[in-house]
Amino acid sequence: MMPGALVFVGFMGAGKSTAARAASDALGRPLVDIDAQIETDAGRTIPQLFESEGEAGFRAIEERTILDVLGRVAEGTPVALGGGALGSTRVVEALKDHTVCWLEIDEATAWRRVKRSDRPLARDKEGFARLFAERLPVYEAAADVFLPQGGRTFMGTAVARLLEAGGGRRLAFARAGDAVYPVWFGNRVWPATDAETDVLITDANVGAAHGSRLEHLRRLTMQPGEAHKTLATAEELWTGLAKLGATRASRVIALGGGVVGDVAGFVAASYQRGVPVVQVPTTLVAQIDSALGGKTGVDLPAAKNYVGAYHQPEAVHVIPRVLETLPAAERAAGYAEVVKTGIIAGGPLWERIRGGAIDDPDTVLGCARVKLDVVSRDERDGGPRQLLNLGHTVGHAIETVTEYRRYRHGEAVGLGLLAVLRLSGQDALRDEVETLLAAMDLPVTMDPSIDPEAVVAATRSDKKRLGAHVPYVVVDAPGRLRWGQEIDDAAVLAAVKELR
Repeated sequence: MMPGALVFVGFMGAGKSTAARAASDALGRPLVDIDAQIETDAGRTIPQLFESEGEAGFRAIEERTILDVLGRVAEGTPVALGGGALGSTRVVEALKDHTVCWLEIDEATAWRRVKRSDRPLARDKEGFARLFAERLPVYEAAADVFLPQGGRTFMGTAVARLLEAGGGRRLAFARAGDAVYPVWFGNRVWPATDAETDVLITDANVGAAHGSRLEHLRRLTMQPGEAHKTLATAEELWTGLAKLGATRASRVIALGGGVVGDVAGFVAASYQRGVPVVQVPTTLVAQIDSALGGKTGVDLPAAKNYVGAYHQPEAVHVIPRVLETLPAAERAAGYAEVVKTGIIAGGPLWERIRGGAIDDPDTVLGCARVKLDVVSRDERDGGPRQLLNLGHTVGHAIETVTEYRRYRHGEAVGLGLLAVLRLSGQDALRDEVETLLAAMDLPVTMDPSIDPEAVVAATRSDKKRLGAHVPYVVVDAPGRLRWGQEIDDAAVLAAVKELR
């Protein structure tokens, strides 16, 4: 189990006490609610203490209570902290010996829940918004576990996963439709596997670099690269599973980058009408994007990802150390997806990325959480999930025109991102992104042999098109984007020509 107490933190209205109570029920262990403990000890309510002692006086009482509880509480005990408790550096330091579970909530929902309460710090909306923005990065930095909003059933699932964990790991939970699955982060989060039921699908390169970690499993190996993301490869893998005697009780372990993850996920989704898949992504693009969210598929000559299925993984294991074996160009290709995600998120994540923290573990985790948040609100691309397509309409078209041989996926996305920023009228941001991409050794101009008109024609085969309408994601500012926007072909052509 993860070390120490299970300490639930989060902003006002996030449901910390409710979540801790659900964990208490699931574990059969007593709950410690710090606010309730303070009220019992003082014989007064929290609002009364704020009134008589002032906020500074209350925070001193809160700090003493938390440090006392954390110093003596039994391992695995659920503890609920108040929303401002992490303002104390002594509390933050003490939490390093415990498992911090952050209950995430958006500002609008939090305000709706508490605006009519007697909470001293929820008396005006502007002050509430400032406090929310101040506390968010504090929660994120302290958290070992990231918990989206959910009821008691979800908390039972989450606690069961926590019991499997050890120290040195961080854990987020993905929610997509009815599916809830863990996403592990850390260098010691290789999946537990069963040699009798599990089958490893990897490619020749990744298998040579990392396959020894899972050498006890039966293995199917595909050829690396987008050119092999085909129905023919899927058929070889289906046949391979059948020859190995895989059944509906079997499980696919996908070890590789985006191509392996997409193909292995599709094979798992369709073999005997569906078997579970566990994703172990080994490229930056896969760790922050393609391994998350359940999209699987293969390419057709006409366009990318034209055949596939939504098939949520059973789990995702993000292991930063595996990126060390990536060739420099392959690793750099992932940076374009990091920049894209930062623009979608805005705020602290974008500031971190534009400041140069491109592939540190916190950035990888932050980017992955952006993807998980979007997918939790829209599993099947009917709304906000389209935001993740930023830069991809033109990027996919460039890949199609060049038959997936000239550019890596991330390189094409970087070019597509530059095009759509021009189409969005974000000239200053485009210049900044171009500088970022160039500093990462990514192409910022398109091969002059590529016909811009062919690229525009290829955008019309985008699988997200609605009739004759090819929807684009446009940027108003980092963190403020619009999806489903129709853009004239002539404007797209001009933006693509500018890439040459």
